[in-house]
Amino acid sequence: MEKSQFAQKEFLILLVRLVMEELRKWERSVPIGVSNRHIHLDRADMDILFGADSEPTRIKDLVQPGQYAAAETVTLQGPKGELKRVRVLAPLRSEAQVEISIGDSYVLGVRLPVRESGMLEGTPGVRVIGPKGEVELKRGTIAALRHIHLDSATAKRMGVHDKQMVRVEIGGLRGATLNNVLLRVSDVFAPEMHIDVEEANALGVKNGDRAYIVLD
Repeated sequence: MEKSQFAQKEFLILLVRLVMEELRKWERSVPIGVSNRHIHLDRADMDILFGADSEPTRIKDLVQPGQYAAAETVTLQGPKGELKRVRVLAPLRSEAQVEISIGDSYVLGVRLPVRESGMLEGTPGVRVIGPKGEVELKRGTIAALRHIHLDSATAKRMGVHDKQMVRVEIGGLRGATLNNVLLRVSDVFAPEMHIDVEEANALGVKNGDRAYIVLD
């Protein structure tokens, strides 16, 4: 075989290998969803803040099936300050939960833990002010642990499972490898990684950019 033909063959082999690596990487990727500060309410708090038997007004569907952003907003008040126009996300839950950033916690004056959603034991509370009334939450204010939602079929294809902690690669000029990313697997989920605004700004990413799960 001539040198030129050998070089072409080697180039094609390398090209195919690179393409296959990119395809495998893409198969382990999910879109990024950037989560701004928001609040989930329970039935009792919704009644106090917005009136008896009131319901969240749907304005935008979220990626996760059945979840949506509501027109309603509240003010959060802490020992030092307040955050206005904090969006209500729906549907209603069994217990209220406030998700803000570390920077927001400095404004409010609360010591904010990083927690998985729903893990509220020992978390601080805040005052929530709505147009019809106010609620003093005893707990429920967190910085959400970065996590990835996966449906069961996708998780099985990737070879991962619920509650698994993984590393994630994010590309771009300010990209990085993130440790301690929680996987949440359920038939009611759609593939999506959730990070907060501070994390997104540090990484230079926006909604729809891709995150790549690293499997050792």
